[in-house]
Amino acid sequence: MMAQRSAHILVVDDEKNILNTIGICLQTIGAEVTLCFKPQDVIHLLQNISFDVAFVDLKMTPMDGFEVLKEIKRYSPVTTVVIMTAHGSIDSAITALKDGAYDYLQKPFDFEELKLFTQKVLEHHWLAQEVHELRGQVARYQGKGEIITRNRIMLEQLDLAARVADSTIAVLIEGESGTGKELFAHVLHQKSGRADKPFVKVNCAAIPEQLLESELFGHVRGSFTGALKDREGRFEMADGGTIFLDEIGELSPSIQSKLLRVLQSKDFERIGENVTRKVDVRVISATNRNLDEAIKENTFREDLFFRLNAIRLKLPPLRERPDDVSLLLQHFLQKFSSAQGTSKELTLDADRALQMYQWPGNVRELENVVERAILLAGNSLIGIHHLPEEIRNAHGSQVLSLEEVERTHIKSVLQIAQDYDEAARILGIDRKTLLNKRKKYNL
Repeated sequence: MMAQRSAHILVVDDEKNILNTIGICLQTIGAEVTLCFKPQDVIHLLQNISFDVAFVDLKMTPMDGFEVLKEIKRYSPVTTVVIMTAHGSIDSAITALKDGAYDYLQKPFDFEELKLFTQKVLEHHWLAQEVHELRGQVARYQGKGEIITRNRIMLEQLDLAARVADSTIAVLIEGESGTGKELFAHVLHQKSGRADKPFVKVNCAAIPEQLLESELFGHVRGSFTGALKDREGRFEMADGGTIFLDEIGELSPSIQSKLLRVLQSKDFERIGENVTRKVDVRVISATNRNLDEAIKENTFREDLFFRLNAIRLKLPPLRERPDDVSLLLQHFLQKFSSAQGTSKELTLDADRALQMYQWPGNVRELENVVERAILLAGNSLIGIHHLPEEIRNAHGSQVLSLEEVERTHIKSVLQIAQDYDEAARILGIDRKTLLNKRKKYNL
């Protein structure tokens, strides 16, 4: 039942028969159990052993459950505490919840009830521990102002970006919408010698073709209807710095031709003017289209592609980065809840649903979902009913074959492991078996 990891559980009760019975039951689910008959010995145990969960009887002498709870919270605040109580002490158990206990278990209870209850407590504990660790990781990323990821492929792309940042070489960033292309462009700019110069963004898909040339290169008064005064273009604005051309695959053939000239000769003319202007601009471009296919279809110039594609960064979609979902969830939970002066948590069902969803809209979709859920949840935990219908439906219909589960898990491990030997160790198989499965699943 506890296949994920082993748990160390402390049981404190001054009734030896109950103590031993609980110990036997918990051992049957694979837990390592420490039994404490004298509540006054708890402090010594806490100073020498790290416990995941503690079951503490409420009525004991010479220390009662409230006192033991206080000592556990003092010496081991990460330990999840459950209070055991008889029917007549329910009110006292509820008071213990206010003092930091996670839940209470009413005596008498049978083996099956205790095992199921313990599984629920452990699931909560593991999730709380993961959240704590993820928050630490998120804080370190935020402190450095870096892109939040622990995915091997993303880290490799970040490393490549860092190595070419302090140069004038053109960079093409490929990836689906919402994968972080603009963030990578900012990283390239901030890590370059141009960081104190302008960073100018142009969304090539958002500006009508008839206006885009003017937007990029500027115009002089009277050069066309509506040109009431001289206007400098984005390339002039970015002089000395960086220009980021987003959705570069949407450029018309005529604009592609003019852009190619700027990349080749570093000069241009404003619309309606014969004066050639020189610029020193580092060009970073991005696309969610397959430019190789666009070249074959004669919708994108091959010579322009080669100019833009001196360095090529490929960002994987979020569905191929399952190891990043937890990290990003915690980042956005902190970001949006802190703005409201609160601290938000997910229920187990909500967390599972978010982890299993395929995220067709990538990180941008995840960010929007978290912001929405925080608003809907108000002062309560974020439950599955606070999530969009498409995520709830996907969670309810997610039935995978054993091979699909294995393939997904191996792919996830390969993305975070440094090499095949490390991946094999994580998976608990030998290297040859891993390579065979990699070939079988075309990973």
